[in-house]
Amino acid sequence: MNTSRILRFQLRRLHTPSSPSSRSLAPSFLSRARSSIFPLISLTLSTILLGHVFSEYFYTLRSTFGISMSPTIRPYGDLCLISRHYRRGRGITVGDIVSFKHPTLPYECAVKRVVGMPGDFVLVGTPGTEQVEGGDGRAGWMVQVPDGHCWVAGDNQEFSRDSRIFGPLPLALIKGKVIANVPFPPWRAHWYRNTLVEYNDFGELGDVN
Repeated sequence: MNTSRILRFQLRRLHTPSSPSSRSLAPSFLSRARSSIFPLISLTLSTILLGHVFSEYFYTLRSTFGISMSPTIRPYGDLCLISRHYRRGRGITVGDIVSFKHPTLPYECAVKRVVGMPGDFVLVGTPGTEQVEGGDGRAGWMVQVPDGHCWVAGDNQEFSRDSRIFGPLPLALIKGKVIANVPFPPWRAHWYRNTLVEYNDFGELGDVN
């Protein structure tokens, strides 16, 4: 008799519900975790979204590589500030340096100088190569830039793959205008200006737009 009572008493103790304090411990910890993690996630997502919007529609920094724009832009190590205000060719003029999506290499971007806008006549070949052995033989050929396109070329034309190779560039591929070179420290930034010089039909300096 006594043994059975003791056994039932122990069984009841094993099935006794936990105290209210132990039950509320886990929910309290989870609520504190939610209150600290959710604001952090929201702040992170907001920062990423604002950064994307700023770099897509205002300004962005891009590193450059290659000798096609030398000496204006160094072969490597330059960090260029690009204004997105000029995307899709809006406000672009002859002489501007632009960043664009490469028309034949879809996963790459390039930086060149605009030398012709819609309606302009431009040289198809490289100037000064008609007398050079092995030249492309097209230095004197001219074409008219079609509507919705521009003609781009590297400042270092001997080592540049540009419109002389892939033809007129659609304005829709322009990602922005390169407006400055940003070194370290950034307050030593060099601002680019339009240095293209226009000549008239007599080989004399004309009015520069």
